[in-house]
Amino acid sequence: GLKVAVVLISCSLCTCQCSVCFPGVVYEPNTVACNSDSSSVVTCDASAALSVSPCGPGRRCQGNSQCVVYSTCTVTGPTVIDFNGHVSSVQDRCAYTLMSATGLQLLATFQERRRKDVSFLERVILRLDGSGVDIHLGQGGKVQLNDSTLSLNSSAQLIHGVELSKDKSGVTAKVTFSNYTTSILFDGTTAQIHVKGPGSLQGLCVNSSSLSEVRLSEFSSSSCETQYSEPADGRIDCTMMTARCNLLKEAPFTSCHSHVDPGPHVTACTSVLCMYPAVDGLRCQFLEVYAQACSLHSNHTLEGWRSKASCSPPQDLCQDASCSAHEFCGEDMSGRPRCLCRAAFASKYRTRGALGDPTVCGENSASVSLAACLLAEKGINHSVLHLNDHTCTGQMDEKTHMVTFGFNNSKPCGTVISVAKNKIIYSNTVKTDNSSVSGPISRQSLVNIDFSCFYSQPDVKSIVCVSVLCSTAMQQIISGSWNYSLSMSMCADPACTQPIDFSKGVQLDQTIYMSLDTDGLDGNLITMKTESCWATNNENGNGGLRYDLVKNGCGNPQDSTVKVIPNGKGTGSVLAFRMFQFRGNNNNIFLHCKMKLCLKSSPSCQQNCQRGGRRKRSVRPDYEDENPAFVTVAWGP
Repeated sequence: GLKVAVVLISCSLCTCQCSVCFPGVVYEPNTVACNSDSSSVVTCDASAALSVSPCGPGRRCQGNSQCVVYSTCTVTGPTVIDFNGHVSSVQDRCAYTLMSATGLQLLATFQERRRKDVSFLERVILRLDGSGVDIHLGQGGKVQLNDSTLSLNSSAQLIHGVELSKDKSGVTAKVTFSNYTTSILFDGTTAQIHVKGPGSLQGLCVNSSSLSEVRLSEFSSSSCETQYSEPADGRIDCTMMTARCNLLKEAPFTSCHSHVDPGPHVTACTSVLCMYPAVDGLRCQFLEVYAQACSLHSNHTLEGWRSKASCSPPQDLCQDASCSAHEFCGEDMSGRPRCLCRAAFASKYRTRGALGDPTVCGENSASVSLAACLLAEKGINHSVLHLNDHTCTGQMDEKTHMVTFGFNNSKPCGTVISVAKNKIIYSNTVKTDNSSVSGPISRQSLVNIDFSCFYSQPDVKSIVCVSVLCSTAMQQIISGSWNYSLSMSMCADPACTQPIDFSKGVQLDQTIYMSLDTDGLDGNLITMKTESCWATNNENGNGGLRYDLVKNGCGNPQDSTVKVIPNGKGTGSVLAFRMFQFRGNNNNIFLHCKMKLCLKSSPSCQQNCQRGGRRKRSVRPDYEDENPAFVTVAWGP
């Protein structure tokens, strides 16, 4: 009366009496169990009818006879190997949802490194549902709880229900919910996400072809989707790299093939190494990732693969490295770990052969900022750089890693001042020298980076007196990089402490003091010399009646009332003269002056004025009509 179900499986290895059997396994009626390799659920019903339900890719049958997710998602470089073994590549620099399940979202951001057209995994973010908690796993082993940096070690710490620890292999985060467990290992280049449980999952790790559906704007820049194209790197031998990736198909990796399919890992390896140089550990990275995946799936440790592939154990050289947002940790020319420039950041400098930003010229100061990562590319250590004065070294911004060198009028740092045709130039040099090197040889590049700021000569300055009432004129001189102000004003005393009260009018033959002053110049070294001043009866300064007050830096030798007096501050001069008006004309008078910057130490700046013949001015002199030509531009009130 017993019923025995025959399921196209030989029972030659067992005795099928009062039960249903597979070879070597006996299933009692009314039982549900896992098959021997945990790939299927086996059900033997009351009538001894046997059915087998495969769990499918990425799932395994567990002790409660349920198919649960039991798989690993690997994100390394730009590639994603999902739970089902499918491979895709992130082509941009956006953020994506790797996995979304009840209680947890796992997010990732990508950034370029040495090439603009190849992105790398930059950061992994654990977002706990409903708690407002984000745990960021960043570069250099840095872990942040929202905006606060955590201090971790090899002992697990429980933070908001997440077990966190850090050792030489990277940062591990483990989250356990009622129906599934997730563990994440992130070493700064690769994230391996291992999930165990029946949870319903979504994201790139479930379907790696759904890039556009799981792209996030929250952690992405507005231009993150922009894709770049760069010329192929002629130094890369794709045939050689493919052969290296195919090592995963050979022993000793074959011992793990029954647990982890090597195919997706070979595809990921070749897709990257055929277009990106095998530096910064990439030469062994994909082999290392496969070995770790094998260990996660089977507790099987691959032996001997490092010697065959000539790979040293990971040395976590970049752990605890603190690079800025436009940098990544990689190998410099000597193979040492350094913060190097990301390609997009560096491109704007490389196109013009620069190592930093343009010179910044402030008030009597100048500075230049160099990118430490650009210096590192050329094997230059910023700490050995200085200005002409060896004590003037660079200051690094801890956030941006820009190194700034500068000088000002109180700390000149060996600045050299020179005079060009129409400029006074302050220059200095960022340099290294042999004094920073001990021994007969050096492995540091010699550096000489000149930078400068200059003052431009001013244009013609004008002031207007209408009906013998004068207004103050002000002009802002923007010189190449440095700027300063130039003013003309009318006063009742030589020190110009008493402005003229124009409401009471100005009398003819009254002594007027016109201050020609500057603000923003380095008064210790530079002064403003009055080259010429003249009066006209029209605003443009080069037509109609004209009378010269100052010529060649000296008062008109034919007018004893005109004097040029230093203003005592070293920044300008005072022109003294007696008020007049043009004969036979209205009372409008326009005054124009041409000034010139000069070095106080220069002989040409020292004016020696000797008067020739003199004559007494009449109250209403008859002046000649002159039409002088001048290059500089006059401007009015």
